[in-house]
Amino acid sequence: MVYVGIPKGQADQEEEVLKTIQDGDSDELTIKRFTESREKPGALWHIYAAKDTEKIREFLKKVAEEQGQENPVDHDPIHDQSWYLDRPLRKRLHQEYGVQGWAIVQFLGDVVFIPAGAPHQDVHNLYSCIKVAEDFVSPEHVKHCFWLTQEFRYLSHTHTNHEDKLQVKNVIYHAVKDAVGILRANESSLRP
Repeated sequence: MVYVGIPKGQADQEEEVLKTIQDGDSDELTIKRFTESREKPGALWHIYAAKDTEKIREFLKKVAEEQGQENPVDHDPIHDQSWYLDRPLRKRLHQEYGVQGWAIVQFLGDVVFIPAGAPHQDVHNLYSCIKVAEDFVSPEHVKHCFWLTQEFRYLSHTHTNHEDKLQVKNVIYHAVKDAVGILRANESSLRP
C-alpha cells in the first residue's frame, strides 16, 4: 500500500471506517492499530485457505441458485469475482461449510502476500488508496499454480481470467533450463 488519502475534516468517516473494520471480522489488535496508533488503513481483505476453494465455490453456486441466478458451465463464481461475502454470508459459509477466512486490514506501507490458490475477496477500499500488485510464483507452489492455469482454461473465451496470467509453463521451463545449465557447468566436479 503506497498511498492512503484521508479527506481532511471528515471525522465522521473515521467512525464509518472503524465500523467497516469491525464488521469485517478484524481482530482486536488490528482495531487497536487503527484506533490507538492512528495509522492509515487503506483496504480490507478477506483471504481463505486454498483447501477450502471447492467448498466456497459450492456455497456461492448455492447462494446464486437461491437468488434465481444462473450458474453457466463456462463461468466460475470465484474467478468471476462477482460476489462480495458480507458478514451474513461469511457467517453462513462458516456455519454450513465450516469455512472461515482471515480478515486483513492493509495499512499504508503494508504488504499482503496471498498464497497460491487462496481465494480472496475483491478488496474493500476504506479510503482512497493506491496499491501495487505483483504476481509471484514460488517453486513450492508451481504445482498449484499449474492447476489454477488448467482451471482457467475452462472459463469462457471472453472471461478476463481465461489467459495464463502467471505464465507457469514459462516459469517451469526456465527453472529446468537453469538447473540443467548449472549441472552441466559443474559436471566435471561431480564425477568421481
